[in-house]
Amino acid sequence: MAFWTKLEAWYNDYGRTLPWRGIDNPYYIWLSEIILQQTRIEQGRDYYLRFIEAFPTVADLAAASEEQVLRLWQGLGYYSRARNLRAAAQYIMDECGGRFPDTYDGLLRLKGVGRYTAAAIASFAYRLPHPVIDGNVYRFISRLRGIATPIATDSAYREFEALLTQLIDRERPDRFNAALMDFGALQCRPQPDCTACPFADECEARRTGRVDMLPVKAPKAKPKDRWFYYFDLRWRKEGVRYGRMHRRTGNDIWKGLFEFGLMESDHRLEGDELQNEVWRFLDITYSCQEAGYTITDEYLHQLTHRTIHARFIQAELPEEPVSHPADGMIMTDRQMNSVPVPRLIDKYLQTL
Repeated sequence: MAFWTKLEAWYNDYGRTLPWRGIDNPYYIWLSEIILQQTRIEQGRDYYLRFIEAFPTVADLAAASEEQVLRLWQGLGYYSRARNLRAAAQYIMDECGGRFPDTYDGLLRLKGVGRYTAAAIASFAYRLPHPVIDGNVYRFISRLRGIATPIATDSAYREFEALLTQLIDRERPDRFNAALMDFGALQCRPQPDCTACPFADECEARRTGRVDMLPVKAPKAKPKDRWFYYFDLRWRKEGVRYGRMHRRTGNDIWKGLFEFGLMESDHRLEGDELQNEVWRFLDITYSCQEAGYTITDEYLHQLTHRTIHARFIQAELPEEPVSHPADGMIMTDRQMNSVPVPRLIDKYLQTL
C-alpha cells in the first residue's frame, strides 16, 4: 500500500514517544484517551501519570469516591469526563465481571466512550482494524483527498471512516493509527510546511491551492458571558479560620465541584448597583448586615461555550454567619485547598 508505506516511513523518523504508546493495557489506554479529549498532550501526560499511580487498576478507580476522582482531575476542565470515568469503571466491575470490554461495540457501552475512543482502544489494545478519526486526522485526510465535507458531522465521520477502513493496515492497526494522528499533529499542521511533506505531490489541497481552506469547519457559536459574584466569608473559632463552601449540583458547569456562595447576574454589576446587590445578598443569605467587605478585581475564565467573569467578595466576620438555607460545608482553610474546585476557584485560592 503506497499510502501506508509513505506514512510508516515518516513515522519511523518522526513519531512521538508517549507513555501510553506501545502498551496493550486497555485500562491505561482508555485513561489516556479520555484525559486527552480537549487537552494538550503536554498537559495531559502529567494527569495520566498521576491517575495510573493513584488508581493502578480499573477496580481501584471503581472503588474511589467521586470527590477523590474530581480532585485528581482538577484543572483539566470538562469534569463530566471524570465522572464518566468513574461510572464506566463501576460498570466494568459490576456488569463485566471486572474485565475490560474487548470489542468495539462493547467499548461503546462504556459511559463517555464514543466512536473515536472506542476505535483507539480497540486498535491499540486489541489490534482491531478500526481507524481513529480526530481533528488532526480530519485535517490531513481532507487535504490529501480534497474532501470539503464539513467535519464534526455524522456524514463526515462515515465518509472518513469508510476511506480509512480501506487504507488501514489490518495487521498493525495500532501503528497505523498512531502514525496517522502524529502526522496530522506534527506535519500536516494548521500552517504546514508542505515542502517537507512526503505526500506533497499527491495532495489535492496543495494542487488546488486550498491548504488554508481545508478542512471545512462549521462556524462556532459565540461563547455566552456569565457574571459570577462569590462570597468568601471567613471567621475564627478557637484560633482556627473557617469558611463555607457549597457543592454544585444540577446539569450546569462544574457539577460536583465545590465553590463559595454564589450570586449570579445576567450582566456586569458595577458601582452602586454592585454595592447594593452585595448588601442585599449578605442580608438575605447570611444575615450579615454589619459586615465590612472588599471586592476583588475580575477573574476571567474561558470555557468552550461560556466566558466566566468572576469577582470575589471577601469578609472577615466576628462569628459564623447564618446561612439561608443552611447548606454547604464548613471548612478550614486547609480543607478548602483539598476538595475539588473549579480551576477558577483554585486560582483565586492560590492568590490568598
